[in-house]
Amino acid sequence: MKNEKGFTLVEMMIVMLVISVLLIVTIPNVAKHNANINDKGCEAFVKMVEAQVQSYQMKHNKIPTLQQLIEGGYVKTTGCPDNKKEVIIGLDGAVTTVEKASVTP
Repeated sequence: MKNEKGFTLVEMMIVMLVISVLLIVTIPNVAKHNANINDKGCEAFVKMVEAQVQSYQMKHNKIPTLQQLIEGGYVKTTGCPDNKKEVIIGLDGAVTTVEKASVTP
């Protein structure tokens, strides 16, 4: 029995305790920064749509609607990755976002 190698129950419980403490410290920080991450993703999507508007404008010599960008294969969706904001293209080609209307049953 003295030559057997392995973890004792106490060692395994200490490892589980350390992992639990690390998770307790880490998870709230990740959840806190989730909104910031979604905002950055939406900002990046708006910049990408702005670039696609300019590309469409150079090729067709007119400012596109969002539907024209989708039909032309320039973009695939009308909303931000978090699905909380909708992208709008103004008459001057400016790209902005607005909150999506919530649907309640």
